Amino acid sequence: MVDLFGGNPNNPLASTVDSDDSVQLLDTTLRDGEQAPGVSLTPDEKADIARSLDRANIEFIEAGSACTGEGERETIRQVTALDLDATVTSFARGVQNDIDLALDCDVDGVTIVVPASDKHIERKVGTTHDEVVENTAELVEYAKDHGLWVEVIGEDGSRADLDFLERLMREALDAGADRSCFADTVGHATPETAYEYVSRLAELGPVSTHTHDDLGLGMTNVWASLAAGADLVHGTINGIGERAGNVALEEVAIALSHGYGVETAKLEDLYDLAQQVSHATGVPLPPNKAVVGENAFTHESGIHTDGTLKDDTMYEPYPPELVGRERRLVLGKHAGRAGVRAALEEHDVEVSEEELAAVVERVKRLGDRDKRVTDADLLAIAEDVQGRERERYVELLDLTAASGGGTPTASVRLRVGDEERVASGTGSGPVDAAVKAVRAALGSEADAQLESYHVDAITGGTDAVVTVEVEMSKGDRTVTVATSDSDITRCSVDAMVEALDRLLGSAAVEPDTESEGATLADD
Repeated sequence: MVDLFGGNPNNPLASTVDSDDSVQLLDTTLRDGEQAPGVSLTPDEKADIARSLDRANIEFIEAGSACTGEGERETIRQVTALDLDATVTSFARGVQNDIDLALDCDVDGVTIVVPASDKHIERKVGTTHDEVVENTAELVEYAKDHGLWVEVIGEDGSRADLDFLERLMREALDAGADRSCFADTVGHATPETAYEYVSRLAELGPVSTHTHDDLGLGMTNVWASLAAGADLVHGTINGIGERAGNVALEEVAIALSHGYGVETAKLEDLYDLAQQVSHATGVPLPPNKAVVGENAFTHESGIHTDGTLKDDTMYEPYPPELVGRERRLVLGKHAGRAGVRAALEEHDVEVSEEELAAVVERVKRLGDRDKRVTDADLLAIAEDVQGRERERYVELLDLTAASGGGTPTASVRLRVGDEERVASGTGSGPVDAAVKAVRAALGSEADAQLESYHVDAITGGTDAVVTVEVEMSKGDRTVTVATSDSDITRCSVDAMVEALDRLLGSAAVEPDTESEGATLADD
């Protein structure tokens, strides 16, 4: 169906596919993804993620395992009550009660998982191959009689005897199953194995593929499966899942679109979806993660930055806007003149060629000290090189924060222009309370958006020094600032105040004295 070596669809040598519907996606973030160690999603979080998946045009959503317990069933009911366009399914073991529990949740379908390998049949379940085949056919008939969409997954299929797996799936399809699924349950398969197994199953009827990344081959095995005839891919957002995780659906979606012209999802929704799942699960995105990682469209090298500024396709396979991203040029030891000049121009700073050379040299020296050069660093360097003294507009004079056993509170004293302002705030923690106090002190001037907030410990022990990096935006301006301190609350507020100072500059406005918690300090 898909020529693995066809290349971009704009290439006349690329193969064609039958239609945009030739490949579909089944998202199992809410079931297999939640089985990642340490991950537990609330019912509201699952419902919100399901809405986002549906908006992104994901065709199938596995909402959970109805057999897990009443709490899980209530969560699945919350998802099915959303009346999504997607087909909502429940995981079900090879027992009739699991199907009944799924029916009680009003799902559209079930993925029935039955043992396929000798190890699972004989040692895990303690049954025979004939009994597995007979039981599977009966379960499929029962589920279809109750109006469900049915997919049969042969658990540990990549280690199953292929002749038996073929027999099992033939009987399931004959009993009415809508499709079979090749499951590389422990990430054991090589691409050759995936291709061979899926080819045999595809001769029987519609086949899906479910891969894990234990050997780092999850994505490769998906492609081998598609080449062999699979037309539905199981996966999770960000690739979260048990052990090394599942294949990442956002990667499958962009690769199918960019490489083969097959559209499976709304690509522009992928980044927000990835951020939503990362926040809900507490699993951070690796910076170098394809499609959605922080560095996916970030350039530092002078040669790459210069080339990207001249032609944005020079060092990128597809435009970041396609997946809801923006291109970023960062500065460090590899920075070049073109990148530094572009960064300065973003902040309306003009420099001569001589001044530019001096700024580049100091940026490189700062980068050599193993330091990320932020916007605030760059602007401070430029001001020093040009001999300009910049008067601060927002300055932190005092900070007090407390949590104890009650609600975390904080108070700040700021100098804003020629005034001193005092404000307080409460929050979910001392950092949150302090940030709210700063916003209260600034009133309407604090309408800047906090785009990102990162904390890194740079020393060990109980007196560890942390670095906080924030990215804030106001209108079409964005500023990054990094600060270090042993007090994470002070460090966070310092970074935020510095960013606000850079964004607000000298554009003073009348203080908003009616903002809750904000007062002018006594002289």
